Amino acid sequence: MTRRLPDGLVAYKRTPVFDQENLPAGLRQDHRTKPGVWGVIHILEGVLAYTSYEPDQTQILEPESPPKVVEPCERHKVAAVGEVRFYVEFHRREERAA
Repeated sequence: MTRRLPDGLVAYKRTPVFDQENLPAGLRQDHRTKPGVWGVIHILEGVLAYTSYEPDQTQILEPESPPKVVEPCERHKVAAVGEVRFYVEFHRREERAA
């Protein structure tokens, strides 16, 4: 099942484009998104393996795949499968001025 971002979220930050050479160690290890923050992984070229732990499964992400939505606090890691280029976009609820 492909997850979708909930309504009312706005993009507020984006990583640089990562590849198999500059993929940060922190993304290759177990980590979580912050509370209230959704991540969206966009594959530009190649293949990325996305492993989640709740439930325990690995998905193969490719440019033809829908962008991968990572829910707040979801424990996961990624691994390059050969050459890859991707970025992560972060979304949160829109802050309203008081």
